[in-house]
Amino acid sequence: MTVVGARPQFIKAAVLSPLLAKHTELKEILVHTGQHYDYQMTDVMFNQLDIPTPDYNLEVGSGMHGEQTGHMLAKLEELMVKDKPDLCLVYGDTNSTLAAALAAVKLKIPTAHIESGLRYHNRHMPENLNRLVVENIADYLFTPCERASQTLLSLGVPSDNVFFVGDVMYDLALQVKDKASTHANVLNDLDVEDKPYILATVHRAENTDDPARLSAILTALNEMTSEYRVVLPLHPRTKKIIDLNPELQTRLAPITVTEPQGFLEMVSLVKAAKLVVTDSGGLQKEAFFHNTPCVILYDETAWQELVDMGWASLTDPSSKNAIIRAILDKLENPQGQAGYPYGQGNSGELIVEKLAGLLG
Repeated sequence: MTVVGARPQFIKAAVLSPLLAKHTELKEILVHTGQHYDYQMTDVMFNQLDIPTPDYNLEVGSGMHGEQTGHMLAKLEELMVKDKPDLCLVYGDTNSTLAAALAAVKLKIPTAHIESGLRYHNRHMPENLNRLVVENIADYLFTPCERASQTLLSLGVPSDNVFFVGDVMYDLALQVKDKASTHANVLNDLDVEDKPYILATVHRAENTDDPARLSAILTALNEMTSEYRVVLPLHPRTKKIIDLNPELQTRLAPITVTEPQGFLEMVSLVKAAKLVVTDSGGLQKEAFFHNTPCVILYDETAWQELVDMGWASLTDPSSKNAIIRAILDKLENPQGQAGYPYGQGNSGELIVEKLAGLLG
C-alpha cells in the first residue's frame, strides 16, 4: 500500500507507481489521503504525469495538525485492516507520511520510507518532526543522497536497513524534460517568453504565518521588479493570508501573480527563469536539475549539496535587504559545480528492485 497526500508525493508516485504496475510480483494499492485537495495541487498533477487513479481517496482535507493526522490515522488503519497489505510505502515528511507510518507500524505491517535521512536543525518545523518520527519507526529507509545515509548510520540505524538509491525526482526531471516543452505556452501566457524573469514561490508556514517575514519577502520581490519580471504562482494558503492583509496586497502590485501551476508548466517556468527564489524543498532541486540558480528563503536546507555545489544560496527571510543581496549575488554568480549527488536517474528502478527482494 502506497500512501500519498501532497504535491511532492504525487511527483514521486509518478515515477514509482508505473514501475510497480509493470512488476509481475508487486501490486500497488494507491491511497490519496486528500491532504492537498486544490485542483492545481491534485487533479492536474495526476493528469499531466499519468499517475494511476488512486484506489482510495480519503478526502481528509485541511485542519490543525493533530486533527488532520488523527483523521488520516483512523481511516488508514481501517483500510489496512481490510486490505492487509504486505508493506506500507510512504514518501517525504507530510502529515500523510506520519499517519500512514503510524497506522502500519501499530498493525505490524513493514514500512518503507522514501527520502529518509534529510535534516533541518529546527525541531519546531512540523515536517522535520514528521520525518524524525517516521525514520524511527519505519523498517526500510531509502535515502536520496550519501549524506542522508551517513546521517542515519551515525544515529545507529543498522546498515541493512539503509539503502542509498538517489532521488526519484531526478528520474522524473529527466523523463519530462522534453514533454514539458509542450506546456511552454505558459511563458507566452504570462508574457515572459524571451524576457529575463525571476520565478518565486512562498508557502512554508514559518514564512507565511509571520506577517513581518512575509512582508519582507514580498517587499524584496517587489523591489526586484524594477529590473526583472517576477512571476509568483501563489499557494492557496499564502493567498488566503495575503487576502486578509491590505498591506501585503500592495506589495503584489508589480508582481506577476498566477494561480498554482501544473507540474509541467512549472518545469517550463523553472527552465527558462534567470533565478528561482523559493522556500520549497522540491523546487530547490528542480532548479538544480534544470541548471537554474536558486535563492532559498530559509536559513538552512535539507539539500545542503545544492549550497555546497554553488547552485543555491541561503538567506534570512526576515530581512528584505538580505533577500535582495542574495538575489543579486546569485544573479551575478549563477553557475554551480557539475555533479550527480542525487543518483543517475534510475532511483525508481533501484527502489522497486529492492522492494521486490524484501517481499520475495
